[in-house]
Amino acid sequence: MSGTLYLIPNTLGQSESTKGNVLAHIIPETVQAMSAQLHYFVAENAKTTRAYLKTLNQYHPLTKPMQELQIAELNVNTPDAALQALLQPLIDGHDVGLISEAGVPAVADPGANLVRLAHQQHIKVCPLVGPSSLLLALMGSGLNGQSFAFHGYLPTDANARTKRIKELEDRSRKEKQTQLLIETPYRNSAMLEALASTCAPSTLICVATDLTLETESIQTKTAAEWNKKIRANAAPNFHKKPTVFLYLA
Repeated sequence: MSGTLYLIPNTLGQSESTKGNVLAHIIPETVQAMSAQLHYFVAENAKTTRAYLKTLNQYHPLTKPMQELQIAELNVNTPDAALQALLQPLIDGHDVGLISEAGVPAVADPGANLVRLAHQQHIKVCPLVGPSSLLLALMGSGLNGQSFAFHGYLPTDANARTKRIKELEDRSRKEKQTQLLIETPYRNSAMLEALASTCAPSTLICVATDLTLETESIQTKTAAEWNKKIRANAAPNFHKKPTVFLYLA
């Protein structure tokens, strides 16, 4: 009998000033306990995962020493041909935890390919509750939560990015649909400037930064209002900080 593939949420970042269990307000206790029992992991980043498990071990002792845990990597550079080997512990009857570098696995995350393969091979998949920056941003934005679409990264070329922003704004206007984007954190300012200058003045744009952290910031304004703030050098302090962008025409 094959094992279960558990989809384990990670934090979106940790605050050093939090007292007690720093995971408590982000990761449910039952999820922490389940994660501590696993001996096999597939991770987007092994180093990040070890750091997370080290923190987890403070509150829910791992059932094996850290050095005995098996952590295989799965990231954007992993070829499809390597996925089958990652499932082998499951086929051998062991439970495995799939863990992202931040947030929930398989959403804007290469783990989705492994989950699909697990389904094809009749391996049980169990998603566990945890923080999703996309849903938290949508919840806090005030934009349409009944219809929304996530598009990942837009083109880095300025002309191609402008064209895509306009296409998605037209779609938003026609379908009353919220559009969600992410960007490499050091390009946050360029993305906000592109959205504010490209969208119609009345289009609502939300910038959600450092979600679940003490430095969390969620601001929704019209494109016209964002343009005024940018000209006044009053844009958000979000350089190199994980940010979700949302807009609704």
